[in-house]
Amino acid sequence: MDRRQASAGAAVPERPALVPKDVAAEAAVWITRLHGGHRTPQMEQECRAWQARSAAHRLAFERCTDTWQDVASLTLADYASATAARELPGSRRAARSLPWRSSLAIALALVASVMALRPWSAGDAYDTGVGEQRVVVLQDGTRLSMNTSTRIRVDFAESQRTVKVERGEAMFEVAKDASRPFVVRAAGTEVVATGTAFMLQTSPTAKPGDQALAVTLVEGQVVVRSAAGEGRLLETPLVMVPGQRLRLSRSDEAQRPATATRVDRPLMDQVLAWRRGEARFDNVSLLEAVDEMNRYDRVPIVVSGTAGERRVSGVVKTGDNASFAEAMASLHGLVVRNHGDRLELVQP
Repeated sequence: MDRRQASAGAAVPERPALVPKDVAAEAAVWITRLHGGHRTPQMEQECRAWQARSAAHRLAFERCTDTWQDVASLTLADYASATAARELPGSRRAARSLPWRSSLAIALALVASVMALRPWSAGDAYDTGVGEQRVVVLQDGTRLSMNTSTRIRVDFAESQRTVKVERGEAMFEVAKDASRPFVVRAAGTEVVATGTAFMLQTSPTAKPGDQALAVTLVEGQVVVRSAAGEGRLLETPLVMVPGQRLRLSRSDEAQRPATATRVDRPLMDQVLAWRRGEARFDNVSLLEAVDEMNRYDRVPIVVSGTAGERRVSGVVKTGDNASFAEAMASLHGLVVRNHGDRLELVQP
């Protein structure tokens, strides 16, 4: 694809010198898709829209476009020498002797060959640990942002793109493909989309074996329905519009509709706060706030007595339970007891 044809607009005076790794990875995916056998005018339009998101996106695409031109001139000997340079003593010096563009071209060539031989992946799994976040660009160009303690399986086929969220929370920015719907399965439901952005969160409930599900639509449109063989969790499929959030609970009683089904319109900034490494609370109980903070830290906070009834509002950094506990103690006149494996908030 010629860079002049795919340009998102006039060049901006200042461009970032460095491109984030996830943006560079997305640019590489766009290059390989556009040079594949299924290029369409719609794909080109979506690529231009992707570039228009930021100067970093445009720069990444320009660099990958330039690099792609070098692929044809590379040989297996080039790849072998680059690999050997990384393995032999003094490899850091040797690796630097290989032009960066040639190194990237090798990488792009390998990506392209893998996509050509194996156009759709099957059974790929992605995980995040406690407090970890991860961005994955799937082979169709879909951007998957995973929150803490999340496990996802991906199974793409010619007729349908299927993703299963086994636990946790993720945001899906789905690449458009009207011929292959994008189906996310979780907690006995299916979220069906072709090109849109939505968030999905699963969490255990008080009853063992049950799961709570929240689907928040950021843009576009999705249909939420009961998954086949999972009972009638939803009486009828729900067509969601941007800004809506669906919350429901999955019961072990497969023949009974889901309990506590609710559709509301949350503050989007609050729902997306985790992507900035934050938690945003709006007059929630201290117990609720602690439950949220514990998702991001291996040293949990426990609340004793009636202290959990205190109200909390504000924006806090996730992954730092010690600081959060001290702040709550100072604000509400509580005491923090450090037991090594947990922090306890109690009344003095």
